[in-house]
Amino acid sequence: MEPLDSTADADWLLARVGSWATVGGVAGTGFEAYARILHPVQAWQDDPAEGGRGHGRLSETRWPWAEVARRNQRTMHPLVQWFSLTDDEERRDFADGWHVGQSETGQLAADLLAALTVPLGRHTATPDDITAGVWHGWGDLHVDGGGFLLLFSEDVAPEERERERVRAEAAWREERRRSVSPAVQQMVEHGPFLAGPGREFMPFHTSLGELADPEWVTRAGLAGVMPQLLWPADHRWVVASEIDWDSTIVAGARTLVDEILASDVWESFEVHETSDLTWDGDVINPRPPGRG
Repeated sequence: MEPLDSTADADWLLARVGSWATVGGVAGTGFEAYARILHPVQAWQDDPAEGGRGHGRLSETRWPWAEVARRNQRTMHPLVQWFSLTDDEERRDFADGWHVGQSETGQLAADLLAALTVPLGRHTATPDDITAGVWHGWGDLHVDGGGFLLLFSEDVAPEERERERVRAEAAWREERRRSVSPAVQQMVEHGPFLAGPGREFMPFHTSLGELADPEWVTRAGLAGVMPQLLWPADHRWVVASEIDWDSTIVAGARTLVDEILASDVWESFEVHETSDLTWDGDVINPRPPGRG
């Protein structure tokens, strides 16, 4: 993943951006077909003998949204929204000891992106020439920004609290600096920035070969942040993860989308470039309390 010094590679995509909060507003308009890949959620089961105290965890896995829909008697469909499945943004607890966390927004897991490089590679002549866009707003990329919180018991003397706070904050900031490469720090501070609708992205050059190894993210100097945009030099497809959505859009040829939809690697649905993927887009399931 190498930083680019220009955003010119994105001009073609920006010219195809559709309406805000629609599929085409994120992945561009005019493609033959669009697939929506739902981001799986973390699920874990506690040992009932521990009384739900968080100890003795029996297992951890990832669940598709369909499992939560089944348990909550909700309906899966192309525009389903996580909040409509759970009535909540936070974790959901079930009587059999299983729990699910909040769905992941803004990025597709590295292993699922790695699997996606296989069909993507079959639908481009330039697999070694891929542009990636990383949202500039990720807090982990701003090594000198953000807040720091350290909790103390009431019996710790004020001067000791302050010494420990200073020490811990220094260690925390040093760890953040190590996780973000100098080249990325330079980009965060000075750009260039790809100005999409309501978002700014930093441009990088990569390849499908690099992304096919899920461990690339530990070597990229991006503090574990995944790209929000990907496209090849021949513009045959776009992969887009809007930061406020818990799904990723793949726009491209009919055959590419059909291959994704037919696979059980991803939980996916076909959508249209005008589809609304905001909370209001789910008109089938009950609206969560307090949302109208």
